[in-house]
Amino acid sequence: MKIAIGYNLISSSWGGGNQFATSLVKKAKEKGYVITFDLKDRDIDIILLTDPRSYNYGVSFGSFEIIWYLLFKNKNALVVHRINECDERKNTNHINNFLKWSNYCADYTVFISNWLKSLNIYETGKDSEVILNGGDIKIFRDYGSPLWDGIAPLKIVTHHWSANYMKGFDVYKNLDNILTCPEWEDKIEFTYIGNLPNGFTFKKSKHLTPMNGQKLGIELSKHHLYISASINEPAGMHHIEGILCGLPIVFRNSGALPEYCNGYGVSFNNEDFLPALKKIMNNYKFYKNNVSNYSNTADQMTKKYLDLFSFLLRKRDLIIKERNLLRSPLIIINNFLIFLIKSRNVVKLIYQIFKKS
Repeated sequence: MKIAIGYNLISSSWGGGNQFATSLVKKAKEKGYVITFDLKDRDIDIILLTDPRSYNYGVSFGSFEIIWYLLFKNKNALVVHRINECDERKNTNHINNFLKWSNYCADYTVFISNWLKSLNIYETGKDSEVILNGGDIKIFRDYGSPLWDGIAPLKIVTHHWSANYMKGFDVYKNLDNILTCPEWEDKIEFTYIGNLPNGFTFKKSKHLTPMNGQKLGIELSKHHLYISASINEPAGMHHIEGILCGLPIVFRNSGALPEYCNGYGVSFNNEDFLPALKKIMNNYKFYKNNVSNYSNTADQMTKKYLDLFSFLLRKRDLIIKERNLLRSPLIIINNFLIFLIKSRNVVKLIYQIFKKS
């Protein structure tokens, strides 16, 4: 099997999409599959569209390049579209439409959460499923996370690559402010790992620059509790990594976080995280014991993707027979023009499309 993944792997600290691609490539190569990150070869079996925005850093091809490939190079390739993004997560207004239009080229769609699938950002009627994200347990594991004794300060941690304010900085700011209150200053500590929004600073919290791999896993394991306040999170990896490192979690009841975190911590609504924090402090050992059973691992995730690819290849003849890439071309062109008008990256996008064609 030859698989083309629309993402160029990045070795330094980066977002969850890079970690997904890294895990999938590793498992696929272990099985003897051939991996490519472009559409130059004419014998590709599976094309995985990870992000249709080919102008984004790290993205090696998008939906337009895929359609060109299917029409003029190799009609026998099958296309799986992994949707991991939406407007809701960063308060934008064009991503959902672009995802839905880009889904035109896909034979099958994978969502990284049921919450994301519910947003209706793909061509309804197409085959689809939800495959939850998973972390690499060889990297993100319990390196001896301390059991909180209820006396020493509770060490809370979170980490994000993105500096977007909707990653939860309203809550992280409030948590930082609480550290200055006499009632809490000796009871809790907070460490933030990653990038910060421009002009954002902490008063008493500890800030560490972005890190990845085993270094990140070891750092997370030094703490007692993980917190995620991300708003409308499509899935993410940060909370998965925190739990895999042995930390119970306080998480915002938003987006896909409940799908990934229920049973392993306590949720909160809006900015009011203190009741959840108090509850988990009063039942810490219970939640600490539960996290050892967390099942969202990279092995489980990648197995589902590779099993899906094999299943689709067994149905290849039927899929290709029912495929019609040229249906409703005027609608596709119209939608594309609307996107170009709305996009802030029009010139760059057009340049990338023609450059890669």
